[in-house]
Amino acid sequence: MTTNIAKIDATDKARKLIYELKDRYKDIMFHQSGGCCDGSQPMCFEKDEFKVGDSDIMLGKIDGVEFWMSKDQYEYWKHTHLTLDVVAGRGSSFSLEIPMGVRFIIQSRLLTEEERKILEV
Repeated sequence: MTTNIAKIDATDKARKLIYELKDRYKDIMFHQSGGCCDGSQPMCFEKDEFKVGDSDIMLGKIDGVEFWMSKDQYEYWKHTHLTLDVVAGRGSSFSLEIPMGVRFIIQSRLLTEEERKILEV
């Protein structure tokens, strides 16, 4: 039985970009935006530039970088496994990677029955 289950993971391409951003900005974090103007996309910020609150939960860490989401939005996504990825093209957000001509995106899939039992979702 698998016991090392994470709610969030990343592709190699996303991890490479995370390391580039960590080199440039040092301490960074992610917050999955909840829609409105930016749609629903992962946003990367300098850790001191974004304040999480009581209405946010940390889904996990990607190479030491925290990944947050609002509790309300998590209710919609709690049965999914999320994978952070990168695509070419400029997004319409304030995320740190935007000036580099790329943007982070989320790929999702439903959790397997085994994963749901382990995560108690």
